[in-house]
Amino acid sequence: MAIALTVKDLMEKEVTSIEASATVADAIALMVRSKVWSLLVVTHGLPEGVVTERDVLRRCINKGLVPREVKVGAIMSSPLITIGPDATVREAMSLMVEKDVRRLYVVAGGEIVGRLTQTRFFQSNFDLMLSLSGLTGAL
Repeated sequence: MAIALTVKDLMEKEVTSIEASATVADAIALMVRSKVWSLLVVTHGLPEGVVTERDVLRRCINKGLVPREVKVGAIMSSPLITIGPDATVREAMSLMVEKDVRRLYVVAGGEIVGRLTQTRFFQSNFDLMLSLSGLTGAL
C-alpha cells in the first residue's frame, strides 16, 4: 500500500513577510527575530517575491552594498514558485529540483497559505525513517 504525503501535510503555515520598500537591514533583523531565513516580499499586501539569506549575501553584501540603504525589492528573487496544497511531496520536490529553489510557497484560493522548504522535507523524511526503523524491531 502506497502512502502519498501531500504538501499540506508538511508545509509550514506561518509565513513571515516584509514590504518591498523595507531595507535589507530590516529584513536581516526580521529573519533573526523570526528564526527564518527567507521572507515573503509584498507590496501593499500582495506577494511579489522572496528574499533569502542567499539573496542578502550574493546581491547585497558580496557587491559591497550597504544593507541600511538597499531596499528588499531590489534584491528579492521573483517570481515566486508556487504549488497547491494537494500536490504530492514528490511533485513538490520535482518542482524544487526543476526550478532550482529551496522553498515553494503554497497557494490555495489565490492566497499564500504556507511554504514548504527542503529543510522541512528532509526533517520529516528523517522522522519517518526513524519511526519505520522502530517498527521493524517490533515486527
